[in-house]
Amino acid sequence: MTSILAGGNAAATVRTRVRIPLAFGDGYTVTAEAVTFDGLADGREHLALALGDPGPTPLVRLHSECLTGDVFGSARCDCGPQLREAVELIAEAGGYLLYLRQEGRDIGLYNKLDAYALQDQGLDTYQANTALGLPEDARDYTAAAQMLEAMGIGTIELLTNNPDKPRQLRALGLDVRVTVPTGVHATTHNLRYLRAKAQHTGHTIRLIG
Repeated sequence: MTSILAGGNAAATVRTRVRIPLAFGDGYTVTAEAVTFDGLADGREHLALALGDPGPTPLVRLHSECLTGDVFGSARCDCGPQLREAVELIAEAGGYLLYLRQEGRDIGLYNKLDAYALQDQGLDTYQANTALGLPEDARDYTAAAQMLEAMGIGTIELLTNNPDKPRQLRALGLDVRVTVPTGVHATTHNLRYLRAKAQHTGHTIRLIG
């Protein structure tokens, strides 16, 4: 397969494939094939989960790691519910969940918690990052494009509300045929966070009130 990556980034290769049975707190279970890689541009241990029966245009989600939401069920964001939803949707359609080690929009866990403290003082999620001298969103999806290329995937449907994800992937040479929105997982704790994403960066999130 000819490299689809723009900018001269080296190709990554598949390192390991192993089947893992997944079980969620609500009782949903599914078996995924976990795929690891060598040669990713940022040197991190990103993971692809193959779910269902992926076809020539698989459904793909780029899910950035969120320890507080994914593991501990924090209600301050929508990451945990999005992860759970994505696994089931992708298993039904056939595709891949790319679990990217980009905690806190790639500012890290401690900085994310520092930003939470500033949000408690009245800043929104983007203002808090800026107040810490950090980018509003530092995520780069070059490694994600490398992962897809290593698995022989050049055309996808993308499960996302974030317009920056298809924009970056297309710039890297991926054919993103369509974007599929995730659900709106609003709570009293994360409503301000979701509103900031919709208003500030154009996430396709429809909020009432």
